[in-house]
Amino acid sequence: MTEKTKRRCSFCGRTENEAGMLISGMSGYICTSCVEQAHEILREENLLEKSDFELKELPKPKEIKAFLDNYVIGQDEAKRVLSVSVYNHYKRLMQHDSGDEVEIEKSNIIMVGSTGTGKTLLARTIARLLKVPFTIVDATVLTEAGYVGEDIESLLTRLLQAADYDVEAAERGIVFIDEIDKIARKGDNPSITRDVSGEGVQQGLLKLLEGSIVNVPPQGGRKHPEQKMIPVNTRNILFICGGAFDGIERKIAQRLNTHVVGYNSVQNNQNVDKDNIMKYVLPQDLRSFGLIPEIVGRLPILTFLKPLDRAALRNILTEPKNSIVKQYIKLMEMDGIELVFDDDALEYVVDKALEYKLGARGLRSIVESVMMDKMYEMPSMDEKCCRITKEYASEQFAKCNPSDFQN
Repeated sequence: MTEKTKRRCSFCGRTENEAGMLISGMSGYICTSCVEQAHEILREENLLEKSDFELKELPKPKEIKAFLDNYVIGQDEAKRVLSVSVYNHYKRLMQHDSGDEVEIEKSNIIMVGSTGTGKTLLARTIARLLKVPFTIVDATVLTEAGYVGEDIESLLTRLLQAADYDVEAAERGIVFIDEIDKIARKGDNPSITRDVSGEGVQQGLLKLLEGSIVNVPPQGGRKHPEQKMIPVNTRNILFICGGAFDGIERKIAQRLNTHVVGYNSVQNNQNVDKDNIMKYVLPQDLRSFGLIPEIVGRLPILTFLKPLDRAALRNILTEPKNSIVKQYIKLMEMDGIELVFDDDALEYVVDKALEYKLGARGLRSIVESVMMDKMYEMPSMDEKCCRITKEYASEQFAKCNPSDFQN
């Protein structure tokens, strides 16, 4: 009789050949299957330690905005709306056992703004402050169930993974659905063909946004059809949607023109801020763009993000706690190299970001192209100081393919 046949699990009695692996103790063994069952029993009896995703103290709206100011430049209106909405949402969760008959509905949020204005950064920064599970999902990969692409439930699968499969924590988390405008209805008239990645996805999202118990496949739905589903209640999950809604300015302008008729029309047109037409966005504009009325109704908080001007882009380079320049200074500091950017070099970077109209996201790409040769050569050199001038920046940027920065 071999040694592996002699050793048995002290709980279920299976040999090491049958169990696969035994963990030895002082006077016995336990197999991995029994370990998993014991963990499940402890979890059901609430005897395990609570996860790190526990909201102990809720910051006030002004405190939330002050935290956002450390990481996001400008966008004060969007910050105020987000701060109040998030505060009300989690205040509702923390006081839901008050016994009051008044039931407060959750308020999902939709942010409208061009690329690189900070939609994703705002959502991620709020989740960091509150220490709740957070996930970002790109709506462009979603399709109706049964079609090539990801099912709607994959949003909650990723949230569960972010919460280390702690269902209770996931049910208090935040889901950021990016590119929500890409699932807009393709046309105003119903088509005889199925719109499986447009209106079909919007219909599927309704039950998640509204609040219902959804059976979520923990490893994704299509590759592991035999897996056990995890029920997740979405009633207390905050959904924040963001999209560029490219072309919605025309629909806003049309609406503003149709609303001014008669003697005061010229005067009212002069009061419209044509440089920032996005601030006049209303839910009906989202419907005109292609979001179905049910989706718009389940995203009651609507805010906009302004296009970034020159001053904002310049501040983004250096002011936030994790600004782009500070990140590169830290990277070079790890090699014992002092990195210095001339002011006119930073102005050159801003000029190029404005030229290619990529917003804050373009700043990183441009600085990366400028710094690439230095980051490649200097760790192997004896020099301990690196200075980036405007001439050097323009020389390095000229080596790049302009198509890499096209929108």
